[in-house]
Amino acid sequence: MTTRSRDGTRKQKQVLSLLSSSISPIPTSHLKALSDPNWKPSMTSEYDAIIKNETFRLVPRPPDTNIIRLMWLYKHKVDAEGNPTRHKSRLVANGKSQEAGLDYGETFSTVVKQS
Repeated sequence: MTTRSRDGTRKQKQVLSLLSSSISPIPTSHLKALSDPNWKPSMTSEYDAIIKNETFRLVPRPPDTNIIRLMWLYKHKVDAEGNPTRHKSRLVANGKSQEAGLDYGETFSTVVKQS
């Protein structure tokens, strides 16, 4: 008995993708996000809000201090049915290099507790 594997002839495998998404993927760096026309307005609006609210101040660096770096976080916002509604960018401090008592005194989280 001759089979296709013994004969060396194989049937072409058809790969079908049922995913039809028109949203852009989550970027891995801020440079890739700036080159994407969907993420750039999101980053611009976040930066403008930070400047308007005076969240950060530019101050001279004190000697012997640790500089905390910033990083961008990206997320797709979806509605109740799971359809993408918008791109969300956030500029946050990268807390990996912070030390309690040295770089910060207390933390604050905007979480509401039920009492």
